[in-house]
Amino acid sequence: MATTVEAPPATVIEKIKLELALLDQISAEEKAGFVNLIERYLSKSGDDIVWNKIKPPTDEVVVPYDNLAPLSGEEAETKSLLDKLAVLKLNGGLGTTMGCTGPKSVIEVRDGLTFLDLIVKQIEHLNGTYGSEVPLVLMNSFNTHEDTLEIVRKYEGSKLDVMLFNQSQYPRICADDLMPWPAKGKTDKAGWYPPGHGDVFPALYNSGKLDELIAKGKEYVFIANSDNLGAIVDLKILKHLVNNGNEYCMEVTPKTLADVKGGTLIAYEGRVQLLEIAQVADEHVNEFKSIDKFKIFNTNNMWVSLKAIKRLVEADALKMEIIPNPKEVDGVKVLQLETAAGAAIRFFDKAIGVNVPRSRFLPVKATSDLLLVQSDLYTMEEGSVLRNPARTSAENPSVELGPEFKKVGNFLQRFKSIPSILNLDSLKVAGDVAFGKDIVLKGTVIVDALKEKLEIPDEAVIENKKVTPGPTYSDL
Repeated sequence: MATTVEAPPATVIEKIKLELALLDQISAEEKAGFVNLIERYLSKSGDDIVWNKIKPPTDEVVVPYDNLAPLSGEEAETKSLLDKLAVLKLNGGLGTTMGCTGPKSVIEVRDGLTFLDLIVKQIEHLNGTYGSEVPLVLMNSFNTHEDTLEIVRKYEGSKLDVMLFNQSQYPRICADDLMPWPAKGKTDKAGWYPPGHGDVFPALYNSGKLDELIAKGKEYVFIANSDNLGAIVDLKILKHLVNNGNEYCMEVTPKTLADVKGGTLIAYEGRVQLLEIAQVADEHVNEFKSIDKFKIFNTNNMWVSLKAIKRLVEADALKMEIIPNPKEVDGVKVLQLETAAGAAIRFFDKAIGVNVPRSRFLPVKATSDLLLVQSDLYTMEEGSVLRNPARTSAENPSVELGPEFKKVGNFLQRFKSIPSILNLDSLKVAGDVAFGKDIVLKGTVIVDALKEKLEIPDEAVIENKKVTPGPTYSDL
């Protein structure tokens, strides 16, 4: 979406500063951060990627997980590592795309437990087993803050230290003149936005929580999305970082055809760097999507030195690539300027990637993902969702559910119980379908009820069939 601003950038910035001065909903730090972001955007600062300078990263830069030294097995080593660690979950997202209100992290995932419940159980188990005090830090947005305050009260009786802070709140800007929308009277929530998870570093610093963690002797923070069920604490990774003085580690995993748009790590002018599809010129997009040339993608699991974050934020050195995100809200064309935490990798010393097993990337973005994690494909142990070893295929089944299943409430109503999918390759469901209990799905299954409602009976076993309303199923 093109803007129509013709005034020189300096003039626009001065106008924005004047308008911001009249807004009292955000702090001075937030105003300064927003001005910094828009100044960089208007100045078009940031180096364009020169395609022929891109090199594949070596095993020294992206370390294979199997090359990491194992833990000794001694409890003292485990406790020493845990004493250095804080866990931070990105908790700013709402569950609206899955038909839920409030933070996405309170959607029930399995056995009546929410994302947040599972995270708490994982860390409680570590702390209880090793006598450690790993804190859980939640970065909320203004969209999730109030609800999260209420939700975390249920954990007050636990021995877990839960720390909360808010991501920055920036004004959406009008596309026609780049002026803050709230300055034109749009002061409700629609006038504001959280500026992407790249904001985690300055927001952690500005909240005072960074200094608090450092004062407690914490050295590293493990950052991950709250909806990634595979993002559990892995001390092999932390041991490697501590032993080698790496300030930043991004977990990457082998790319499949489903991940071709995901950011990848490259070697570029002597440093490791994240390359996102938005940075790629049109003529190179197909090459970027190739799983032969770019074999890995970013899971958004990160391990970062707390002291390095402090040093770089204080030096205003984190100049991540700006992601312009145009939207139309209430009939008005607006622009959000965002940054990504993964793009910060190039500013940290001795930054590396670790090529981790796919099991560490298990996001739940849709009800099709929910079906997988609620099924017998996974088991649960101390809050960790683990892949059932009885599944012989390395790949998860592909699951495609129609719009009737999009909202969590509707999804749950359409299953008396989640089918067994241990030996399923792919499932496609279209139309008004209800599943009975104790159903077994195997191989390739297509369910087509676009013309007429279909109820699949209890205890049905369906293997390599197309299911339509009627007494018989056709072979595939």
